[in-house]
Amino acid sequence: MITRKRLATGVCALLAALAAGIALPAGAVADETTAQDAPKVDLVLDVSGSMRARDIDGGSRMAAAKQAFNEVLDATPEEVRLGIRTLGAGYPGNDRKTGCKDTAQLYPVGPLNRTDAKTAVATLQPTGWTPIGPALLKAADDLDGGNGTRRIVLITDGEDTCAPLDPCEVAREIAAKGIGLTIDTLGLVPNSKMSKQLSCIAEATGGTYTSVEHKEQLSDKVNQLVDRTADKVVTPVAVDGTAQCTTAPPLKSGLYTDREEFGRHRFYRVDVKPGQELRASVSVFDDRQVNPDYGVTLRAVTVHGREIVRGEATGSGRTDALSTGLRYPKAGSDDDSAPAETVCLEVANSFSPAAGVKTTPGLPLELTVDVVDGPDQASDVASFGLGRGWWLLGALVLTGFVAGVLWGWLSRWRVAVWRSN
Repeated sequence: MITRKRLATGVCALLAALAAGIALPAGAVADETTAQDAPKVDLVLDVSGSMRARDIDGGSRMAAAKQAFNEVLDATPEEVRLGIRTLGAGYPGNDRKTGCKDTAQLYPVGPLNRTDAKTAVATLQPTGWTPIGPALLKAADDLDGGNGTRRIVLITDGEDTCAPLDPCEVAREIAAKGIGLTIDTLGLVPNSKMSKQLSCIAEATGGTYTSVEHKEQLSDKVNQLVDRTADKVVTPVAVDGTAQCTTAPPLKSGLYTDREEFGRHRFYRVDVKPGQELRASVSVFDDRQVNPDYGVTLRAVTVHGREIVRGEATGSGRTDALSTGLRYPKAGSDDDSAPAETVCLEVANSFSPAAGVKTTPGLPLELTVDVVDGPDQASDVASFGLGRGWWLLGALVLTGFVAGVLWGWLSRWRVAVWRSN
């Protein structure tokens, strides 16, 4: 599941970067320091009628949630801007249309007044429906704006009751906006249907899903997620790759996010000056069920389509992210005014959707680009796309030629000795 991959919005991209011998930049663009806004988190609590059930350590689900919220409010870091949204808290009737609009901001996202927030939580009583999809849309609006970390923590004891607004599709739409918002889900005393839905919501945005059956477990997990919101992370910059190199967006050093359709490719352009080295890596995430046996390719090509170097990776359904990387050093020049070379990065995938799985929006990808000073002898690092393997290939050819000559001479000598005897 993507759960294991994006605990911090880019762990897999970082691993791919390290494999390619690069390090993530400190910001979206090299040589630019971007001040990040205060981290924000919106706790979304299910207050539907089913929260009355008394099956968590002898008490009701609602009581366990209130206790967890009070403990979390006491422990929330000062720098975190926290809000609380409810779903199913205001309408006790049977009109589905009205019940599916029942979501409200209990405490606005902002500097935390612990007394006011606890007072608001204390007033909650299990009431109505479970409009998860509408609540997630509103929660995304609660966190709108700014460039800091943004996280929604959804706590519910049941699946959405307001289809056809599928909350999993809502989460994918939020992720497709490229705003770097993560949704984590916690299921209270879950069943298989609810677990599947909450897992899908979390996976779509790189969040986590947790099954909860005890009060202490709920408090610990929500605390952990709020604390994680305060961690400094590199926020990917949303970018739209194109189907052709000539129209591809120009990129500088940084971390980027995009969406790529099944079996398609996306192009991006990077300028590399003489004496510089381009290092790039990509991770493509299968955020929905896909068929086994797939691959991801990252190619560096010239504007005329000639391949310079490539990186490839294949999978068989045992991972939920596939990563690969490449490096291309451009030889230095004695001419200080020599122009930069435009290198086109092509990302291609061979994922195919399982039966009945929607193909839009495309699969999320994270692309890391780093342009640094190259090695002293750049020309011996990448030749015809073979890297240092070019010299190994030449050595093998030479060794084979010498071995062939020696074997031929030895065979003729043995034949001559046999004839003389």
